Amino acid sequence: MFAEKASRPAISVVLGSASALKFGRRLHTSTVKRPAVLNGPRSRRQFPSQLALNRPQTRPFLTSLPTFLVPPVVFTGLLLALWTYKCLMTVIFQEKILYMSYMPPRTRSETIEDYAATCKPVEWKEHRIQSLDGTDIALAVGSIPRKDVEAVPGKEVVICYFQGNGGSTPPRLPLLSNTIKLVQSRAGESVRFTLVALSYRGYWTSSGRATEPGIKLDAQATLAWIKATHPNASIVIWGQSLGAGVACAAAAQHVTQEGGLPIQGLVLETPFTSVKSMLLALYPERWLPYRYLSGFLRSHWDSEAALRRVSGEGARKPPLVLLVAATRDEVVPAEEAEKIQKVCEDAKLVIKRVNVIGALHNEATTRREGQEAVARFILETNETTDIP
Repeated sequence: MFAEKASRPAISVVLGSASALKFGRRLHTSTVKRPAVLNGPRSRRQFPSQLALNRPQTRPFLTSLPTFLVPPVVFTGLLLALWTYKCLMTVIFQEKILYMSYMPPRTRSETIEDYAATCKPVEWKEHRIQSLDGTDIALAVGSIPRKDVEAVPGKEVVICYFQGNGGSTPPRLPLLSNTIKLVQSRAGESVRFTLVALSYRGYWTSSGRATEPGIKLDAQATLAWIKATHPNASIVIWGQSLGAGVACAAAAQHVTQEGGLPIQGLVLETPFTSVKSMLLALYPERWLPYRYLSGFLRSHWDSEAALRRVSGEGARKPPLVLLVAATRDEVVPAEEAEKIQKVCEDAKLVIKRVNVIGALHNEATTRREGQEAVARFILETNETTDIP
C-alpha cells in the first residue's frame, strides 16, 4: 500500500511531462508560418522542394540542337573566339609586334666594343642626347680618323642612318663601316665622311618606349644634333625597312620647314609605302582579321604621303632618291618597291633604282652590289668624284 502510494507522484510527474510536451507541440505548430500556397487549391500545400521540382526545366542550347549540328556549331564558336582574341591581342600589343627591340635575345646588352675589331679602321663612339620631348636616346657615331689631324677637309658629308624595326645598333656597325670605308677610300682625304646611327627610344641603350610620334621626335633631335655639331656638312639620310619610313618623314619635315638641313640624298633600302599597305599585302585573305584593323593602328609610317610632301608646294630643293630593292625579299612584297618608285615619279622626284639579285630582306646592302650602289649614290649626290 505504501509502495502504491509512493509510486503515484512518479506517475503523475510522467503524465505531467507528457501533457507538457503535447502542449509545447501545439504551441510550436500554432506559431510556425506555413508556406504560402502558390498553385492549386488551398487544401494542397506545397513546400519549396516540391515547388522546385514542379518548375519547367530549361534544356541547354547544345542539347536542344539536333545531334548532327553540334560539331559545326562548336567548331564555329571556337573559330569566332580565336578570331576575336587575335584581333584584340593585335590591337593591344601592336607596338610590341612592330617594334622588336627585344629580338634577338640580349640584343640590348650588346656594346660597340663587341664589334670594334671588325669595324676597323672605322672608330665608333656612343653619344647621348635628349630627344625633343626629353627622352634620353643614344647615337652611334663612326668615322675613319684622319692621318693628318691638323688638316682641314675641304668638304664634310654626314650620313644619318635609321635602322629597321628589329635588333640593336651594334650588330649593324660592321655593315655600316664597310660603307664608310668604301666611300672614304674613293673620295680621298679631301672629304670627311661621318655616319650617325640613331637608336630609337626603347632600342639598345635608349630609354622610353617605341611609338611613331616618339621616333619622329628622335629623328628630328638627331638631325638637330648633326646640324649643331656639323654645321657645314651635306646630309644624306639612309633608312632600311621601317627606317625608310622614318627617313621619309624626317626628310619631309626638314625640306618643308625654314632653317632645315640641306638634305642632298635619300636612300630607301627595302622600303614599304605604309603599315596599312603591308597588312593588305601580307594578309590578302579576307577572312583573316589583320586587314580590318587598319582603323586601330597607332603607327602608320606613310612613306607615300611623306614623299609627296618632299616635292610639294613650299618645299625647298628636294633630295635625290635611291631605291634599293632585294629581289628575294621575304618580308616586304615586291609590289611595295614598285609603289614607292611610282610615287617618286609622280611627285617629280629624281629616283634611281637598284635591284640586288638574290638578296633577302636584310641582305640588300650586305652584298657587294648593294654596298656599291649606296657608295656610288653618296659620292655622286655630293659630287665628290666620278666612279667608274
